[in-house]
Parts: sequence; structure tokens; C-alpha cells
Amino acid sequence: MDSIKLDLPTQLPDHTQLPCEDGNFVLAKRTGGQNFQEHPQSILLTESIWLKLQEIHPDKQFCIGQDSGIYWRITDPPEKGAEAPDWFYVPDVPPTLNGQMRRSYVLWQEFLAPLIVIEFVSGNGKEERDETPYMGKFWVYEKAIRVPFYGIYEEKKSSLELYHLVEGKYYLMPPNEKGRYLIQKMGVELGIWQGTYKNVELPWLRWWDLQGNILLTGEELAEQERQRAEQEKQRADKLAAKLRELGVDVDD
Repeated sequence: MDSIKLDLPTQLPDHTQLPCEDGNFVLAKRTGGQNFQEHPQSILLTESIWLKLQEIHPDKQFCIGQDSGIYWRITDPPEKGAEAPDWFYVPDVPPTLNGQMRRSYVLWQEFLAPLIVIEFVSGNGKEERDETPYMGKFWVYEKAIRVPFYGIYEEKKSSLELYHLVEGKYYLMPPNEKGRYLIQKMGVELGIWQGTYKNVELPWLRWWDLQGNILLTGEELAEQERQRAEQEKQRADKLAAKLRELGVDVDD
């Protein structure tokens, strides 16, 4: 019997040789298109978890991707062998490769799968729940990339589904009494917060610590400190006014 000759590349491509931000790559992953919330939502998730991740990783060995490709197989064209989650986090990997920012995340180069990927539903959610082998997002995250936590967030319905990989199969996690989902390895809960971010009042996907405190962005922390300082100033002014009424020279 003649041996079968496989036409395989002699060297696997790395992140510098694969498409990253080509418009067809990202948009082809969404039949429903993007909305105005998706970009600030990704930024909110990243900025608010950043201090927590620095605490978890004092060696700074982690990375976050937003609309970046995760390559899991070699195809022609290359984009068909990747998924581009709206947001994902990978622990225990260097933030750069050979002194360069990642253009994408390549599993045959990195070996470690993301701990969590999150998709923001723009259409009817069918794409995010597609279990078609080798093609559907749900199947790829569950069977190929094997992501431990997969989140599907629908802003229109103000709903979040979080799936946990157990023995190779996704199971829908039940929320706790506060409607949030525990991710123990990150030391956080993931849930929905109704409020204003970037001047927009909407339900937003956010993190909480295990004590129930919402994780704030740097901008929110600065505003919180500004309000605290203003309250202290008002208290000091009221005290000074009261002392003057009592005849105390507060300026002396």
C-alpha cells in the first residue's frame, strides 16, 4: 500500500504571521454586527479587573484579549481557524512575546487556554450558542480550545449565561443569591450592574470581589476619592463655622 503523503507546513506560523485586526476577520465572526456598547463594555471589564489581576499575578504573567483572534487550528484562509471573543483572559503567560505585543493568541505557540472567554450578543444569540462541530463558537470553546468558563452576555435582555467546563462538557452555572457567578481562581464574581458608565445608563457586565464590593475602574476610584475629599472639606467648613459662632478664632 502506498503511503499517504500529508502536505503539512514545515514550520507552524506564529502570532506575527497570522491576521489580527483585518476587518473581515473580526466582522465575519458576527452576523449581527457590533453595537456602541461593545467597545466600552470590554474596556470596563479590563480596567476594573486590572488591579485584581496584578494582585493575583505579582510576576505580571497574564494577558487580556479584546476582539483578538484565538487560533486553534491551521486553515486556509487562516481566519477560519480562529475565534475572536469580545473579551478573554489568560493566566500564567507573559504579556508579550519576544518583546512584542501579541497580534493574536496562538494555541500551538502558547499551549495554555484562556481561563474565561466572554461573548457579547449582538443578534439573536444563535451564533454564540452554535454547537456545530469545528464551526460553531460554543463547540470550539468547549471541545477545541477547552475554555474553563464561557460567558454569553445579552445586554438587550440584561442576562448572562456562564458555562463551566467539567470533564470536557459545558454546564450552565447557577447564579448565587445575588445573581452573580463565582470564578474562584480569579477571586471574583461576575454579574450585571445597572448604572452609568461613560455617560451611558445601561446594564453593564461587571466584577465583584468575594466580599461583595464592586471592582472600580481607575476613573471611578478617582471620582470616589474626589467625593470623599469634598465631603471632608464640607465637614471642616461646617466645624469652622460652628466654632466662629462660639467666638473661637479659627484663623488664629
